[in-house]
Amino acid sequence: MANMTKREFLKAIAEMNDIDAELNLYAEQELAKMDERNEKRRNSPSKKSQENEPIKVAIHEFLQGKDEPIVASVIAENVDGCTSTQKASALCRQMVEDGRLTVVEVKIKGKGKQKGYSVA
Repeated sequence: MANMTKREFLKAIAEMNDIDAELNLYAEQELAKMDERNEKRRNSPSKKSQENEPIKVAIHEFLQGKDEPIVASVIAENVDGCTSTQKASALCRQMVEDGRLTVVEVKIKGKGKQKGYSVA
């Protein structure tokens, strides 16, 4: 029973048949509350996500009208709020997942292959 989570404990109590019905009911109610909190947390954007949204808009605007895919280092240099290549890359990956950008492999002389991003 060591390292048992609260959810595991409550689930075990709720599934026991030979204990007090009031205890079963309490465990079921607590599990429902946990599920409700988790669902609310899952569906609301984090503070950091909200802060990054204007940067994502700026990245999208920067990439619009570009003929070729642009690498994250160039995006970081040209978009306000992108403080590093890593941040630009992370935000671009999120935008690819959202369907706002596409990604392709781009050959960079002296650096090899990098990911290039363009508007979807």
